[in-house]
Amino acid sequence: MNYIENEEYNGTNFNEQPLESGEYESCIFLNCTFTTTNLSSYTFSDCEFINSDLSNALLKHTTFRDCIFSNCKLLGLRFDECNPFLLSFRFKDCILNFSSFYSLKIKKLIFENCKLEQVDFANANLPDVIFYNCDLTASIFENTNLEKADFSSASNFSIDPEKNKLTGANFSSNNLAGLLDKYLLQIK
Repeated sequence: MNYIENEEYNGTNFNEQPLESGEYESCIFLNCTFTTTNLSSYTFSDCEFINSDLSNALLKHTTFRDCIFSNCKLLGLRFDECNPFLLSFRFKDCILNFSSFYSLKIKKLIFENCKLEQVDFANANLPDVIFYNCDLTASIFENTNLEKADFSSASNFSIDPEKNKLTGANFSSNNLAGLLDKYLLQIK
């Protein structure tokens, strides 16, 4: 297996020039295109993805450890197919619409200024997750552990407190309506 460390890739289209399969550590992917690329069984440790497009990339058994995604387009990604061992990442200014975190167990996951429309969080174990200034329109929360989660600046979420664990979760008085959607109340 190839081992690549401390490399920077800038403006590479990995659909035209495939990324070598292997393990990438402390690498930076800047302005890169991975759309529909097969990244199955790759390992990324302490890597940064900046201004890159990974939409619809295949992630079967892909390992992400301490990776940061900044200003990336991540449409339709199946993070639930990644290698769950030590899975950890952070998302800032990203679009993750139609992605899936189904049944994943990730502590202290951070989403900052992200669009998370129609994202599947069902059956996930996400204690201490932070949704800082995130749009969660039509995202799925069912049987999700959201203990100590921070939704205080999140918007457009719909979470049934009877079907999710919310002990110690933070909300603001401006977004509490997202906890009452099932009752079809008129809140002003």
